[in-house]
Amino acid sequence: MLFNISNAAADILEDELFAQKKVSVTVLRLDKIHPVVSGNKLFKLHYFLQQAGQAAHKSILTFGGAYSNHLVATAFACQAAGLKSIGIVRGEKPALLSPTLQQCINYGMQLQFIAREAYDKKDTPGFITALKNEFGDCTIIPEGGYNNTGAQGAALIWRLIPKNKYTHICTATGTATTLAGLLLNAGNEKIVSIPVLKGMTDIEERINYCGVTVNKEQLQIFDGYHFGGYAKNTPRLIEFMNYLWQQHRLPTDFVYTAKLFAGVYDKIKKDHFTAGSAILCLHTGGLQGNLSLPQHTLLF
Repeated sequence: MLFNISNAAADILEDELFAQKKVSVTVLRLDKIHPVVSGNKLFKLHYFLQQAGQAAHKSILTFGGAYSNHLVATAFACQAAGLKSIGIVRGEKPALLSPTLQQCINYGMQLQFIAREAYDKKDTPGFITALKNEFGDCTIIPEGGYNNTGAQGAALIWRLIPKNKYTHICTATGTATTLAGLLLNAGNEKIVSIPVLKGMTDIEERINYCGVTVNKEQLQIFDGYHFGGYAKNTPRLIEFMNYLWQQHRLPTDFVYTAKLFAGVYDKIKKDHFTAGSAILCLHTGGLQGNLSLPQHTLLF
């Protein structure tokens, strides 16, 4: 892989709730792999970078919003691999760039802003053809790495998970690419999805789109932890994030990982996990969204 994944750690969380319910909770700290290209982003990018090299493409083009972890990870990875990067950004160019987009520029990414209505058509053949006409031959990565190539990369996360050690593997779900990758190589483990989008009823279809067959006995979906919708937060979620930091020195973001842990904690409280369950939560990295919060909102 482009970066050394041995920095990832499996941190056991000690909590009165877990002791009371007789379950264990471990966090796979994918966020520790690299300060920029961390978490699941590194894995999802792996085969796209290989494809670019095999096709002798000199540039990679991808998509994202103003606080996209995926964009900044792609920019940095391309710089490290000696490739040009192009980011198609959702929305009109603001007067002041977000810290995330400024990072992308610092890592050499060329940004192009497009209206949200046009952005919604980004996966259509006509839109892709227009991009290739404008930017020439390049490797195009869907937003969030959302296809079979991204899922195959996400499946590499299993290199860091001992087989048959955990009963449940839990992850936050956005595009469902990482979820599909986990299902691809799962053994007897239950794979738990915490959707971070409101009204996300198409998870199984998303997994199928990534070329993975859904085993309904293996997949568990815990709805109701989106806290208002994608990239939304509430005072209760912020308070919980600060609790995780004070109690476990665990930094989270309000877009993905905080919602994951909120769901897991709540399901443990409600006895969804039986005594003896060994739960592994994926810390998929990426704290970019937190930069949009007022200063001193978080304790970390």
